[in-house]
Amino acid sequence: MKLVLVGGHSRNIGKTSVAAGLIRALPEYQWVAVKITQYGHGICSMNGEHCGCSPGEHSFVITEEQERGTGTDTSRFLDAGARRSLWVRTKQGELFTALPAVQKEIEGAESVIVESNSLRRFLKPTVYLQVLDPRQEDFKISAQQFFDLADAYLFVVPDRSTAGVPQQGPWINVSLSRELARGKLCFTVHPQEGFLSGEVTAFVRGKLGAAGSSHSFEGIS
Repeated sequence: MKLVLVGGHSRNIGKTSVAAGLIRALPEYQWVAVKITQYGHGICSMNGEHCGCSPGEHSFVITEEQERGTGTDTSRFLDAGARRSLWVRTKQGELFTALPAVQKEIEGAESVIVESNSLRRFLKPTVYLQVLDPRQEDFKISAQQFFDLADAYLFVVPDRSTAGVPQQGPWINVSLSRELARGKLCFTVHPQEGFLSGEVTAFVRGKLGAAGSSHSFEGIS
């Protein structure tokens, strides 16, 4: 199984577009797509609404998307050509409880692409990308924890007139600069082009082609 993990430092910065773009650009891999959503305290993982659930109740749920063209993230994965599209919803901090069920769902898949940072704690992917947008100051804890484990970074700029990697904010000046000094790659991407580029696609294709055939959840038997 080949595994691609797409994370990012904040919400609504193009992660779903990157995942969908890779599915569309690399159809030969027969993707199964997975979106991970973790809800905070008081938010139900069953439907995303406020609730009074106790910690032990329905800690996770996995649903499979059946409809195309609805505009939801999981529907966009199907529109892009994914064979299956799954939505995993868990309570904050309880992702581990869902892993055996997720593993069962994707068992036998040739290639899996997952939109999540937190899964990196348990999943050793073939390639891990982090999407970065300097206009968003929020720097999620999950992104901070696994920032140095990313294989490459996708730096979002509003348009092609912005060249290079602008140095804005401490998370760029420190975290990204450190990884660039270690030889990590940082690709510039644009919303107008689906947050993807030929260079990114070529990078991922190269990593997939060079990878072995066995990847697994760490610590899950």
